Amino acid sequence: MSDIVERPAREGGTVNDVEANDVEANDVEANDVEANDVEANDVEASALRLRRRLERLIGIAASEGNALVPLRNGDEIFPAMLGSIAAAEHTIDLMTFVYWQGEIARQFAFALAERARAGVRVRLLLDGFGSRLIEKDLLELMDEAGVRVAWFRKPAYISPFKQNHRCHRKVLVVDEEVAYTGGVGIAEEWCGDARDEHEWRDTHVQVRGPAVDGIAAAFAQGWAECHDELFDERDRFVEHARHGDAVVQVVRGSASVGWQDMQTLLRVVIESAERRLRLATAYFAPDAFFIDLLCAAARRGVRVEILLPGPHTDQRVCQLAGQAFYEDLLACGVRIYQYQPTMMHAKIITVDGVASLVGSTNFNRRSLDHDEEVMLAVLDGEFTATLDRHFEEDLTVSALIKPGRWKRRPALQRAKELAVQPIRRFL
Repeated sequence: MSDIVERPAREGGTVNDVEANDVEANDVEANDVEANDVEANDVEASALRLRRRLERLIGIAASEGNALVPLRNGDEIFPAMLGSIAAAEHTIDLMTFVYWQGEIARQFAFALAERARAGVRVRLLLDGFGSRLIEKDLLELMDEAGVRVAWFRKPAYISPFKQNHRCHRKVLVVDEEVAYTGGVGIAEEWCGDARDEHEWRDTHVQVRGPAVDGIAAAFAQGWAECHDELFDERDRFVEHARHGDAVVQVVRGSASVGWQDMQTLLRVVIESAERRLRLATAYFAPDAFFIDLLCAAARRGVRVEILLPGPHTDQRVCQLAGQAFYEDLLACGVRIYQYQPTMMHAKIITVDGVASLVGSTNFNRRSLDHDEEVMLAVLDGEFTATLDRHFEEDLTVSALIKPGRWKRRPALQRAKELAVQPIRRFL
């Protein structure tokens, strides 16, 4: 009798049902594990392939063992930078395109002056055009404290052929051990958390590890042009310990005739995208070549998303120059969003969830042809995932450009776009 009586096992099934379900569950679990392993292998292979392309085509080796912290908006960025400055024991090197006015400008000046008085070697490199609005009393304060201030290509003192070539890099290196770079300038506009039009949206990155050397070299290159002394006894040239798992390539861009490294960096990343490419930039006015690259990516099935300033921009002429390309991009399937709350000033690209670019370079002719820039190419899934999450959060407060509506834009808008085309290469 016991042989023909079905013993209850789980609710709603017999022993045979349970065994069949267990086998099926094990098969599903095994398939999931196998699929995850395959996906992980694909991601690793994709990252390695992109790394080798960048290293070989740019000629700069990437470094391993880095730890990166993405910092979003002034509320995160400025306390981190000021905290590192306050903790400095040996050296501080700071270069910036924008050093304007306001309370944050004073905080940085007082922090640098305090460390200089304490015996730390402090060097400050200011762009001669971008930082022209700095308060004179702050310069006097820092000078009296022993801060070494140098100006990059002051318009009144350089050849007119160089005046168009600015130092747009933003770099802070403290004690040769921690560095910061990204899009932020020293001004009130970057304070806050992008809550309204008075608080700009931007991203900076804190870096520890071997990549600090590449960021320090970006400072040194500019300093060498402006000052007789490149290094002194305060420079320890430390060896870097391993701080994390991020692979980082530091790429510097400089004004030149013809093709240069920053253009190669962007081209390789765009052409390597297989599934998704995300681009956030403050100033979008590339040449037709890069528009074609974006369109080609979209045509081969890559989801291309571009996040740009909307109603709040400090460079309306540059915005018009980029809008002349919207129709072509939209026709290819590129999605274009305009950020609504405030000025979008970040410079970020993520590709396929495996790699990201972050730094000072905009997607325009000025950054690619005329200015000194620095960009980090980061191969790190966790870091890239954070930037992707920030991007997605930004999209929730952005407006998607509709192809049909944009095609029917007013004649006056079209006329404005056409009017700025002759000067697009300088924007």
